Amino acid sequence: HGVRNAQATVLAPTGTISFLMDCDTTGIEPDLALVKTKKLVGGGTMSIVNQTVPRALARLGYDPTQIDRIVAYVDEHKTILGAPELKAEHLPVFACSMGDNVIHYSGHVKMMAAAQPFISGAISKTVNMPEDATVDQIEQLHVDAWRLGLKAVAIYRDNCKVGQPLSSTKKEGAAEPGGAGAGRVEVEDLHARIAELEETIADHVNAPAATTRTRLPRRRRSNTFAFRVADCEGYVTVGEYEDGRPGEVFMKVSKQGSTLSGVMDAFAIAVSLGLQHGVPLSTFVRKYTNLRFDPAGITDDPELRLASSLVDYIFRRLALDYLSADERIELGVLSTGERTQPTLPGLEDVGELGQAMHDEHERFGQGGDSLSANKWERSRPESRDAPFCYACGNVMQRAGSCYACPSCGATSGCS
Repeated sequence: HGVRNAQATVLAPTGTISFLMDCDTTGIEPDLALVKTKKLVGGGTMSIVNQTVPRALARLGYDPTQIDRIVAYVDEHKTILGAPELKAEHLPVFACSMGDNVIHYSGHVKMMAAAQPFISGAISKTVNMPEDATVDQIEQLHVDAWRLGLKAVAIYRDNCKVGQPLSSTKKEGAAEPGGAGAGRVEVEDLHARIAELEETIADHVNAPAATTRTRLPRRRRSNTFAFRVADCEGYVTVGEYEDGRPGEVFMKVSKQGSTLSGVMDAFAIAVSLGLQHGVPLSTFVRKYTNLRFDPAGITDDPELRLASSLVDYIFRRLALDYLSADERIELGVLSTGERTQPTLPGLEDVGELGQAMHDEHERFGQGGDSLSANKWERSRPESRDAPFCYACGNVMQRAGSCYACPSCGATSGCS
């Protein structure tokens, strides 16, 4: 029991620990490159030079002068290819897992297969594959690993991640000899690539346009009206642009210094900034009408007899003053005269808008376009702004220019 998943011996990854211990390779892993660049967690990079190169050259029979020349070449060019006085048959000795003198990826698998019989668990080692490795080659590598008896295999294709912790440094000017000229060509190619990427990003990223504030002129017209909702009195001043659009709103309610007065002042500033930054008045009307909170009730405005809150009344009043009839029908904001229904007995004085609404409703009721009829029903304001009954709490229904409760029969006070 429990032995099935137990491990007696295993080759663990040594990663950064091996570098801190001044080792050139990480356990069973071959050297990544003769000169490596490691990205540090806190930022920056660290160059790591393989210290076994001089010892290997000495074992191969090179004298100290030749060793110094070869090591200096490796330090400068980041590769051993083309090093002076290095014999061609000795190049495989300095092969690495990455760079221009690489070990074939099948060599990684064979090395693991040689160590696997002595390890009870899998070997924590990565098989480094070139950037142009194909799917078929990766599949064949897994098959070979299975045939050689490996318990696990992991692969890594070079440059498959945006930021890989270890990378080999390519030889400068290796692609095209010429020293500084080759460097200039690489810089020009880099700038061209950056410009291409910037154009691609500009085409695919649709950044929202920055809004600009359109301030009102220093001398502007304004419209001030007084109101009363239930027992609360107040004043609203609307500053206008030259074309008559509202651009600022000042609200004065209750006593100076009270909580309600401060909240309404801050609310007026927010609405004014929104209007000056291009927010349509209809958007504010859609959001703030039909809000219900005290004070609420009967108003002293003959065109808006009932209000569910101060904000509800103020924006209905602004809608009547500054929005067109079509916009107000869509928003469900109509005056008392416009709401008058000709179907109720005893009502003969019908406004033009009320008559048009009635005629349109009759046309839809006689088999007109059902889609338009549904739109008409959704835009009808009878139920959208109906208040609650003050006696029983149910939603009231419009009866002419007033409201009546279908449950207890109470009215809003005008019928």
